[in-house]
Amino acid sequence: MSAPRVVIEYCPRCRWLLRAGWLAQELLTTFEAELGEVALRPADSGVFRVLLNDELLADRKRDGGFPDLPLLKQAIRDRIAPGRDLGHSERKP
Repeated sequence: MSAPRVVIEYCPRCRWLLRAGWLAQELLTTFEAELGEVALRPADSGVFRVLLNDELLADRKRDGGFPDLPLLKQAIRDRIAPGRDLGHSERKP
C-alpha cells in the first residue's frame, strides 16, 4: 500500500496559494512520518478543497468556509494514524 497523499485544490485567481501552502506546511509538519505527499493543485474560481487519497475531507463551498485546521488534522489522523495524540491541536469534546 502506498503512503497517503493529500491534495489541496485552491483558486489561484482568489489568491489562495499562500493559504494552501500554509496548510500543506502544517500537515507535513504534523504528519511527517505518515504522509507520502502533499500536493497543491490549482483549481477553478472559488475552489478550496482538501482530499486525502481522493476522499473529500474539506470543501470551502460545501462547508461554508475554509477548513478548521485542528478538525482537519483530526480527520486525517483518524484515517491514517488512529489513536495518535495530536497534542495541543486536539479538540476535546
